[in-house]
This record gives sequence, C-alpha cells and structure tokens, in this order.
Amino acid sequence: MVAVINTIASPLEVAVYRDGILFKRVTLDGLASDELLPLLLELLKEGVSSFLYTSGPGSHMATKICYTLLKSVEVLKGVPFYAVSGFDLNGNEPIKALGKLYFIKEKENIITKKFQEAVESSFVMPERLEHLKVLECSEPDYHIAAVR
Repeated sequence: MVAVINTIASPLEVAVYRDGILFKRVTLDGLASDELLPLLLELLKEGVSSFLYTSGPGSHMATKICYTLLKSVEVLKGVPFYAVSGFDLNGNEPIKALGKLYFIKEKENIITKKFQEAVESSFVMPERLEHLKVLECSEPDYHIAAVR
C-alpha cells in the first residue's frame, strides 16, 4: 500500500492506495505537527510500504513537518518516500502563496502571480495512483525564500 499526503490542502488530506487504486481517505482537521505522526505510525501498522507527499508549492510549515517526519521514518524504519507536485492534485490551478500572491505553473516553471481577488482552488486525490508524477527530488520545493 502507498499513502499520499497532501500537505498544502487545508485541512490536510491523506489517501491510501492498494494496488494503485484509491482505498481510503483521511482528513486531519488539526495541526500537522499534532496529528501527522500518529497517523503515519497507524498507516505503517496497516501495511503502508511507501509514502508520497506534496513537496510544494504551498504551506511551508506543513511541508517541512511532513518532510521531516517522512525522512525520519525512512531512516528509522526503511520506508521510502517520494514527492509529487501540488499541481498534480488541483488540475494546475493557482495555489495560494502569501497575501495576494499565488503560485502558477507555466509549462515546466513555477512562478508567483498577484491576484486582486481570492482564487479558489480545490485539491482532489486521484482514483488511481498512476495519475501522479513522482518528482526526481524528494526535498521540499519552496519557491519563496524564508523570512529572516
């Protein structure tokens, strides 16, 4: 089984795939820092053998927390994890960045664009795992520098 974690959705969403087909969905209404680790441990007990997570662009805090937890699980338990783009889960719609800035995917580049009106974007876990493209790098993909 493979679990897909959408760190940029609010609330945070997790989908579990058995033989590449969506098996179950879990929504975490609380903070990723409070709820993600217990869920990961439960999923491991249920037989999840690898994880995918949205490495960005989007919520930096949830992405950092998820990456750190998955990297720890990989090192301690030998369970691999991989990254996918948040754009794969929202049909390439704009993704909220900061204030009125949104991330936009133009061909293979991700840029920020200012919108005067709020842009609604919804995320959907695919019915089949094959619809997700695994990225070469599993590290978070920030696109906006950290505040100093």
